Amino acid sequence: MLVVDTYAIPAACGAEESTIRQIFHPHTYKLETRYSIAHCTLGPGKSTKPHMLKSSEVYYIIKGSGTIYVDKESADVGPGKSVYVPPNSRQSIKNTSDVQLEFLCIVDPAWRKEDERFD
Repeated sequence: MLVVDTYAIPAACGAEESTIRQIFHPHTYKLETRYSIAHCTLGPGKSTKPHMLKSSEVYYIIKGSGTIYVDKESADVGPGKSVYVPPNSRQSIKNTSDVQLEFLCIVDPAWRKEDERFD
């Protein structure tokens, strides 16, 4: 068993004032898993840059509300909502609330920098 304190993980800062904490990744703890899980936050009114991943991704919203964009579709999301993003889909998320948008990103196969493209 492995227990991790998510908030003790140093946060990487994104250009859009987001934070990303890689909770579980096969390379971080030498885990025998294909997927990675990251905890992310995004400030009020902020959006992530549109990007594409070679992997599939699932967003799970913990706190706040926003709008997620996948290719030509969009959906409003809030706590308890999950969104599946197919591989190679153009995606971004916008915080439409006045509090931090907090969510998990589950990527399978695990996230790799070389698998991500920005517009």
